[in-house]
Amino acid sequence: MTLDRAVLDILCCPLTHMPLEKLSSEQLARLNQCIAARIVKNESKQILAESLDAALVTRDGKLAYPVRDGIPVLLIDQAIALGQCDAEK
Repeated sequence: MTLDRAVLDILCCPLTHMPLEKLSSEQLARLNQCIAARIVKNESKQILAESLDAALVTRDGKLAYPVRDGIPVLLIDQAIALGQCDAEK
């Protein structure tokens, strides 16, 4: 993902208004494992079927937003609660 730092500095979560940052590669790998296991739903209650190449996460680490084709999808119904992976350990 090649989001410029200046762009990241102005992006925020549409739900919490917290700043966003890139999801680490370790967190992204864990999220994609959970997506492959079909245990991850977005806020619109849809089970995610495709792994993510990148994502942005709120600074508190609770919500992630997919980045598709280099474009952040900052829609509340597309938000992913990251605690779903922890609940299924």
